[in-house]
Amino acid sequence: MWAPQYPEGLEMKIWINTLSGDVKTISALNHYIGMKTIEVSMFPEFKYMIYLVGIMIGIGALTAIINKRWMLMIYLSTILLAGIGALIDFYLWGYDYGHNLNPEAPIKIEGMSYQPPLIGTKVLLNFTAFSGPDIGGWIFIGVGILLFALLIYEWKANKIK
Repeated sequence: MWAPQYPEGLEMKIWINTLSGDVKTISALNHYIGMKTIEVSMFPEFKYMIYLVGIMIGIGALTAIINKRWMLMIYLSTILLAGIGALIDFYLWGYDYGHNLNPEAPIKIEGMSYQPPLIGTKVLLNFTAFSGPDIGGWIFIGVGILLFALLIYEWKANKIK
């Protein structure tokens, strides 16, 4: 997030099981417009995310061992469904966080909601908020692209034979 009073920006990173960055400052600023305090405990996903990622890694290893196209399709489907599920989950969290505001907040603007962007940039009052994947997200996107390319290669290779 950037604002005139924070030209260097404020950053919050969401990890597999925690949050880092300027979480306390962002949470304190959000309090003025009625948003909830940002805490690790508000993300139940942190309790099981490590297991889901472990399962996806396991499916990837199993795919390499079995070495069959149908298993490659299962793995690609798993990665795609996980990505779609993560986006839906993040959207729903952002919607709740930006719309269910404390009516006793010091700053109230009738009809205004403060839902953070799912992906991309959004102006919220005097703040410009940006949301996008970081290293872990880019790794999953890269894996999905590689799996898709490999699947196309496999189909083309079998047509030639």
